[in-house]
Amino acid sequence: MHIPDGYLSPSTCAVMYTGAGVGWYASLRRVRRTLNARLIPLISVFAAFCFIVMMFNLPLPGGTTSHAIGVSIAAIVLGPAGAILATSIALAIQALFFGDGGITTLGANCFNIAVVASLVSYACYRLIASNAPLISRRRVFASAVAGYLAINMAALFTAVEFGLQPIFFHDSQGVPLYAPYSLRVAVPAMMLGHLAVAGLAEAAITAGMVAFLQHADPALLSAASGGAAATTAAEPIRPNSLRRLWITVALLMFLAPLGILAAGTAWGEWSLSGETHYTSSSPSSALHRLASIWTAPMPAYAPPFVKSASFGYLLSAMFGVGLLLAGSLLVQKLWKRRSTAGSTP
Repeated sequence: MHIPDGYLSPSTCAVMYTGAGVGWYASLRRVRRTLNARLIPLISVFAAFCFIVMMFNLPLPGGTTSHAIGVSIAAIVLGPAGAILATSIALAIQALFFGDGGITTLGANCFNIAVVASLVSYACYRLIASNAPLISRRRVFASAVAGYLAINMAALFTAVEFGLQPIFFHDSQGVPLYAPYSLRVAVPAMMLGHLAVAGLAEAAITAGMVAFLQHADPALLSAASGGAAATTAAEPIRPNSLRRLWITVALLMFLAPLGILAAGTAWGEWSLSGETHYTSSSPSSALHRLASIWTAPMPAYAPPFVKSASFGYLLSAMFGVGLLLAGSLLVQKLWKRRSTAGSTP
């Protein structure tokens, strides 16, 4: 679902950046009004969770793969604004450092995976679980449905963006300039894997995390409970709860090399160098120009100085999580300094 550089036209990328920008702006305004010591570490830990979850590739028939995205549990705990920011941060790190998704297409990836999926999962969860007790089994069921619908809606938006490219952007002979697949190809190819595999994985992950939080700290589920949002809660998060969340991320991080056991690449995430799906004998120069606009330092989660693929994958996971943890600690330090300065007469 991570669209690489070159497969969306510049005008499409601009439109998608605009859509994502609206989501970022609204989310930042919301978070600025509710920012407190509770929210900063939560955004960081769920950004790390989404980053790691998206590294676990799941095998599909035909030699391709898919993956969950982790955004639904972020929306349930943080609300849509926090989830949009957390997931967007994870996607930006993936694109900048690992080439997982493009720079020109980062707006599209954030719109599909962060904005659309967050809003869908939050609305669905609220609709089903509204007014249910925080430890109710109905919340576990609601979270599973929310996760399944959210990832499939994000996949549908991605497929439509692919499918529109050959309709609007082609040369005088009708050869596509960017993504070559029509809607009749892109939608089924994208949706079958997500409806059958990735959607179930997202449902299981979301439901499992909700069940875990019901025992660890049910108050974290109040953001989508219909009551006071977690992001506006004055009391700090329980230290043990945050520690358990980071331990969960750490365990997943050390299991990350399992993500490369599934052979193949997710449909629509191919790099141009390994592209075997292009329908024309020679990809267009426009596609080449955009595809080479950014070279990630650790492409495909494979640091060039590491010979072992599994160890390189683990190092990449550790780097991404470490970057998010360091950023969280820095922001918390700056926030505390600002709060202290603001309270000084």
